[in-house]
Amino acid sequence: MNETLVTVVGNVATQPDFRESANGAAVSRFRLAATVRRWDRGREEWADAYTSFYTVWAWRALAANVVASVTIGEPVIVQGRLRIQEQEREGKRWLSADIDATSIGHDLARGTSAFRRVSPARPLPLEPVRMTGVVSPVDAGEPLAAREPARQSVQEPAREPAEAATAL
Repeated sequence: MNETLVTVVGNVATQPDFRESANGAAVSRFRLAATVRRWDRGREEWADAYTSFYTVWAWRALAANVVASVTIGEPVIVQGRLRIQEQEREGKRWLSADIDATSIGHDLARGTSAFRRVSPARPLPLEPVRMTGVVSPVDAGEPLAAREPARQSVQEPAREPAEAATAL
């Protein structure tokens, strides 16, 4: 496991796009711009130096959440595996820095964000679930008035004083 893990802080440079790969897995990608800032002693202020661009790849649930949560210009923190790719196009050699993201989030040092948990969808049962051995009023053919549940109070069994103290 000699992978290069990185954490990059920057701004979203392109709108995240979403698609499904050939095997049906969700994937999204966007460009991330990380600009180095340096203190300029002569002017006594911070100044931008160079900007590095990364292509960030997100897979499966992270891909869907990125598309729903991130837009151009927002400050984010991306953590993942760095991949440097070398390609040749039209006789020219190109290098690209890609990050296979394991985690992406807004940079809260530069703003606020509202988190919403996404719960996985659960399939509905094909038939209503019924308890074994219990006959419902509908199945018994009772009139509507008799179908109202009887309200009964349920009392807890009395506990010994020592048992009550350990139960708390």
